[in-house]
Amino acid sequence: MKIQYTSTLIALLFVASVSAQKLSRTEKKIVSTIEKNNSEAIDFLEKVVNINSGTLNAEGVKKVGMVFKDAFDNIGFETKWIEMPAEMNRAGHLFAETTGTKGKKLLLIGHLDTVFEEDSPFQTFEMVNDSMAHAPGGNDMKGGDVIVLYALKALSENGLLENAQIVVAFTGDEESTGKPLSISRKDLIDAAKRSDIALGFETSTGFNYATVARRGASGWAVEVEGKRAHSSGVFSEGTGAGAIFEMSRILHQFYTDVKGEDLLTFNPGVLLGGTFVNFDELTSKGDAFGKTNVVAQKAVVKGGLRFISEEQKERAREKMREIVANNLPKTSASISFTDSYPAMQPTEGNLALLETLNEVSLDLKQGEVLAYDPGRRGAADVSFVAEYVDGLDGLGTMGNNAHTPQETVNLNTIEALTKRTAILIYRLINTK
Repeated sequence: MKIQYTSTLIALLFVASVSAQKLSRTEKKIVSTIEKNNSEAIDFLEKVVNINSGTLNAEGVKKVGMVFKDAFDNIGFETKWIEMPAEMNRAGHLFAETTGTKGKKLLLIGHLDTVFEEDSPFQTFEMVNDSMAHAPGGNDMKGGDVIVLYALKALSENGLLENAQIVVAFTGDEESTGKPLSISRKDLIDAAKRSDIALGFETSTGFNYATVARRGASGWAVEVEGKRAHSSGVFSEGTGAGAIFEMSRILHQFYTDVKGEDLLTFNPGVLLGGTFVNFDELTSKGDAFGKTNVVAQKAVVKGGLRFISEEQKERAREKMREIVANNLPKTSASISFTDSYPAMQPTEGNLALLETLNEVSLDLKQGEVLAYDPGRRGAADVSFVAEYVDGLDGLGTMGNNAHTPQETVNLNTIEALTKRTAILIYRLINTK
């Protein structure tokens, strides 16, 4: 059963506090192991942060993947690197797995790539103070990957992974998903189909929140053609409005007529117009040539659309098509859409998982955990598997300014978040 609620209601949603049970003797051993390994975990994070793995740096993404592969091999996981076809210009994915029939079958999701490409000036891990470090991709999301690794390492060192099915999927192109999705997300979806629960380790929004719903993401592009002519004739019957005025009309009507539904947003990210326009899809860079005394004959815009359901996405697309079709004189326009991430809707199963996490957090004396507003989260790989399994996301590290040269990761929270993850996994793989 699907549960729908607005961003206002989600802010009011809470999981009832339950009387905290004491950690078991085994769980106390897990916690102790994580404390012992925490310094090593932070060193490991610094090591992988200092390897550039911008999405288009296929060699760097794979290099980071191999560091994690060795670490998972060392704790008894079967690992494999899944190459992507060369024409996709993506590195591939790391999968690590244990097999068994005990308890819930888990899929743990992370990603190896970052938004910082090889030409970025932001490349290295650097301490800001005794708790914070500037780290490109350290928060989004190599820190989350490290939490997964060191939670599982603690369970392995205590002999607690026997007969459990756990699949770790670290994708190499989350920040810019390879196309077609039928190839780039096939292995992730196949793993979900043989799992019961998916846990995503994207950036945490704090100890007191986890993600039960994420909006989907879709690309859109508008192309406009106008009549090239001397600017003295603009607005005349023979010349018309030109491409840039027509594009302005379209964008303004998107703003006034499509905007308004709760959790629906759309953003024009790049706009070019003039006499001649060139745009490179791969690099998302372009150029335009035009003169003030020439009516523009070409305009293009590329944008993104965020939505909480497929139905909401289709409603928005239909409105956008209607607006694009109603052209100013002597212009024509077309719109196209590209699917990227589906929505992760809030379900009863997701909320039940949140309650389990809440109990773990209370037992660790880390506080109550509530559902985070999906309107404040971007898309993520967990959305691809939401159709097949119950899931939670936002279980990774804490920090600030992700996707910017000021990105930080809070090192003082890694130990506590790793404890939470390890105890959650332990309880799930011991639950029928």
